[in-house]
Amino acid sequence: MDMQVIVNTIWVLVTAKLVFFMNLGFAMVESGFARVKNTVNILSKNFIVFAVATLGYLFLGWGLMFGDGNGFVGLKGLFFLLGADNSPATGDLYQGVYRALSWASVPLLAKFFFQLVFCGTAATIVSGAVAERIKYVSFIVFSFFMSMLIYPIVGHWVWGGGWLQQKGMLDFAGSTVVHSVGGWAALAGVLLLGPRFGKYDGDKINVIPGHNLSLATLGTFVLWFGWFGFNPGSTMTADPKAISHIAVTTNTAAASAIISSTITSWILLGKPDLGMTLNGCLAGLVVITAPCAFVSVEASIIIGLIAGMLVVFSVLFFDKLKIDDPVGALSVHLVNGVFGTISVGLFAKDNVGGISCSNGLFYGGGTKLLFTQIQGVLSVGIFVFLVSVLIWYILKHTIDIRVSLKEEIEGLDVGEHGNVAYPEFLTRKPVSYFLKKN
Repeated sequence: MDMQVIVNTIWVLVTAKLVFFMNLGFAMVESGFARVKNTVNILSKNFIVFAVATLGYLFLGWGLMFGDGNGFVGLKGLFFLLGADNSPATGDLYQGVYRALSWASVPLLAKFFFQLVFCGTAATIVSGAVAERIKYVSFIVFSFFMSMLIYPIVGHWVWGGGWLQQKGMLDFAGSTVVHSVGGWAALAGVLLLGPRFGKYDGDKINVIPGHNLSLATLGTFVLWFGWFGFNPGSTMTADPKAISHIAVTTNTAAASAIISSTITSWILLGKPDLGMTLNGCLAGLVVITAPCAFVSVEASIIIGLIAGMLVVFSVLFFDKLKIDDPVGALSVHLVNGVFGTISVGLFAKDNVGGISCSNGLFYGGGTKLLFTQIQGVLSVGIFVFLVSVLIWYILKHTIDIRVSLKEEIEGLDVGEHGNVAYPEFLTRKPVSYFLKKN
């Protein structure tokens, strides 16, 4: 076997494993931002979602995303990887970046595994936004459809030779395909679920703090580390110049967003809020996911600074609208996924990291790429939101999607799982106490 094929395959599998490791980061961040009484539920959702995503993506998702078909969806070799390997780079299409040989030379199952961990990430994003009041079984069912249907169709549009890719949309590692897809699906779920009990009292917004910021901080470090597989790994080939450039732009955007989110929260809230700083880091990582290969290191600083400010204002904005998101997933993944995709149209520069692309607005590229990016954002948003609303609506009127008020007050750990995370330290007022107050 050719040595380059071996090196590329190892690169793809190692970076895929880094992305898989991000499941731990999501579990830690979300459980840390949740209350003690819901810790087991959060951990269980984050654990089972990858199993659900694996089966959904294997059963049908890969075929819809990468099978030969039309501009909307794959139509051949749909089930269980049984069709021909019609991965997009075999037609010189994969992200418009590398020659067909680089991607095509990697074995099919290595490519499948890499794409699977991205699919699992999109499904995991939903978990945090709907935390502390969703039925466990409803989340599992939605995650299955997310992995089998919603994510793969969008993936086909942008990465599988679909109509957005043909128009020239650039989304290197998934600010739209992964993050805003998860964000739009989460927004639909949040709207149909409604806010947590006690979160809003008229115009008053009651802060419901998470139980363990140490855990959330550790989780953020895990995600930051995993992103060095997420973005550089999306080259699908061990190109020294490209992966080095992408690693630096990824890290720089995260660092810039940490600083700007900390300063912004300090100004708006009077103190440098750690939760905002952690979400600032994640916002910087999400925002650079689309443009990481296409922008200079200097541009990544600007993009990260904007993302850090944007996430703070977004969290406060969603609260004013009484859209309850316990972990800030909408602000991190949806808002900054959208901005990251649009920033390609502003800051992309041809061959900046050894990768050819269309120039953005600020580098003499005109408005064509920017309009293409915006078109992609709007098209994906409308599709994902409407399909997600339909699925959530059907679930709501069949198996229901929200736990009872009694169970929500007592905690989903007991009601949904029959156990608790910290039995030695758990103290709880009787449910009747809260019901009388209400």
